[in-house]
Amino acid sequence: MNDFLMYLGLGLRHITDLAGFDHIFFIISLCSIYHPNSYKKLLILITSFTLGHSISLALSILKIISIESALIEFLIPVTMVLTSITNLFHVHPKINFKSETFGWYKYPLTLFFGLIHGMGFSNYLGSLLGQNSNPTLPLFYFNIGLEIGQIVIIILYLFLATIILDIIKIKKSTWSRILSSFVAGVAFMMIIEKWPF
Repeated sequence: MNDFLMYLGLGLRHITDLAGFDHIFFIISLCSIYHPNSYKKLLILITSFTLGHSISLALSILKIISIESALIEFLIPVTMVLTSITNLFHVHPKINFKSETFGWYKYPLTLFFGLIHGMGFSNYLGSLLGQNSNPTLPLFYFNIGLEIGQIVIIILYLFLATIILDIIKIKKSTWSRILSSFVAGVAFMMIIEKWPF
């Protein structure tokens, strides 16, 4: 029970830690095209992200794959920019890039981005596990904590979006543009800072 609570807490704190805002901003960017009424679609999308980062986190911790951390730290803000750009296409009035027609791409793309983010988590978790001969359970507990943290972020987003969209009555396309542009701007700065080449 102690290990469960410890690794669950580590996963929860890691995803919600404001010092690691890149993951929080990525989730916000994913959320930004969804109205609170579409929470089921959003949960499916976040599940694909969870699946991706769980797979790569496991493969990294088990030493099946290994990618240089500097490259991963660079690719994480790239995923933020690409997600934000696809959001801007989604809400563009002339392109009409709606999820009902072309939006299927969001799910495999988000799963792929989850693979990248999972490798970013692996550096942190790997340093905690050290030479642990059986990392399977700690890894599972850590993933549960990550997922709970993501759900907390989504709930906070949905609460704020309800106020912005349904009470203040800001258009959803405007709201999405504001959030996506903000995330893209922050991510561009991170790309410049973490440029590995």
